[in-house]
Amino acid sequence: MSDSPANQADIKALAKGGRTNFFGFLLRLLGTAPFLFIAGRLYGVEALGVYASAVLIAELAAQLCGLGQRRGLAQRLAEEGRDPAHAVADALTLTLGLALLVSTLLYLVPAPMFPSGKFSELDRLLPFAIIPNALTDVMLAALAYGYNVGATVRARSLVEPWVQTLTAVACLWLVPEAGLALSYLVSKIAASLFAFVPLLRTIGLPRKWSPEPTRLRKLAAQSAPLAGADLVEWGSRRLDLAILGFLTTPTAVGVYFAAQQVASLPQKLKTSFEPILGPVITRNIKEGNYAAIAHQVCQVGFWIVAVQAGIALALGIPGPDVMGLIGKDFIGGTGALGFLLAAEVVAATAVVSEAALVYLARVPNLLISLGTISLQAVLTFAGIEAVTQFGYNDKFSAAAAAGSLALSLGVASLLKSRLLGRILGHSINNWRWPLVWAAAPAVVVGWATQRLLPHWASLVFGIPAILLAYGFVIWHKGFGPEDRVLFRRNVGA
Repeated sequence: MSDSPANQADIKALAKGGRTNFFGFLLRLLGTAPFLFIAGRLYGVEALGVYASAVLIAELAAQLCGLGQRRGLAQRLAEEGRDPAHAVADALTLTLGLALLVSTLLYLVPAPMFPSGKFSELDRLLPFAIIPNALTDVMLAALAYGYNVGATVRARSLVEPWVQTLTAVACLWLVPEAGLALSYLVSKIAASLFAFVPLLRTIGLPRKWSPEPTRLRKLAAQSAPLAGADLVEWGSRRLDLAILGFLTTPTAVGVYFAAQQVASLPQKLKTSFEPILGPVITRNIKEGNYAAIAHQVCQVGFWIVAVQAGIALALGIPGPDVMGLIGKDFIGGTGALGFLLAAEVVAATAVVSEAALVYLARVPNLLISLGTISLQAVLTFAGIEAVTQFGYNDKFSAAAAAGSLALSLGVASLLKSRLLGRILGHSINNWRWPLVWAAAPAVVVGWATQRLLPHWASLVFGIPAILLAYGFVIWHKGFGPEDRVLFRRNVGA
């Protein structure tokens, strides 16, 4: 089955999308790192904590307003026979209406975004970032259906982080009291423009189309289960931050947010495959080719785990030096960083399994997701309470929250992969022993660079050395011919 022309074409498309988005990951890294440095050192850890709490609510609202369109749109475009521009227009209209309502409510009642009560009049504009953020997700999903992944890279990995960084710098002199909030708003607007222009060129304007309330209500009802799964998956990455904000101080929230931003960089590798994996899966579902779906899920899952594990080692071993770049107050977040990096690795199987489950078993997938986030909440509360009882500071609470996330995501990966395997009739397993063989020399190299080199050198030379040691072994011992397609422009004969 894996040698069939159709499956090889799918693997080629997935590999091309993965390569493009890996380049986007590097661009996002280059843009995000300066922003964290500026936010941590020039705005301060407390200001970053207030900003993190506000962004948490803004992104939650954007997820709600998107109503699962990021993945549901691919299925509608594959199944509906009408003009694609009409389907996209319906999706954008529904999202815009919800975003306008929610952003206006949060502007009028800012307390949920700023629970500490510390905000300026300009900070209150941050809710309006929900509108371009939600619309950008829908527009990029429509472009990805046509395998245009470059638009996602330009909007999310190049324009958004760099515009945010440059705006934060400018605001230091113009409006320092609201610099972080305004930089977030401006970056989302810029990203939406870079998504809208290619969408207009690709799909065009919807001609002879008008919004019909009945059709939009039907679309909302159909999207609800998928929206729930998206919201729970997103919430699992933010629940810990919300609980920390409720139980601890803004300083702890700021430290955790910084660690989360570093750890979320490899997370982009998982989401980078979704725009291509969705259309490939929906086409194979339509054709009844379940074996191909299992093969593609396992293939993409291994790619993600292999690359993420290398990045986790490279960022985790010199963790104190990585966090120290943001500021000395952030070094205490090293434990949280380690758990968060591990969480991204163990979550890969759940993410690729869910890419198929949202089309094959929406309700069971949603129930597993709800169980996972409930488990995470219990573990996080228990972990923070235990840390408090033993008299440790808030930075240990951050590590407890991150450990709870890693454990709950591991459970989700196990349950979702087994469910998908039963539905497809083929096992889903992304684990291979060469991952351990590759990690061993990387750990040795990392330990040596930490012991023998000064702090700056452990970052400049140590991180590339860890990646090189890991990459050499995984390439020669872990990657077969089909795995290496990810790093080649053409599929071999």
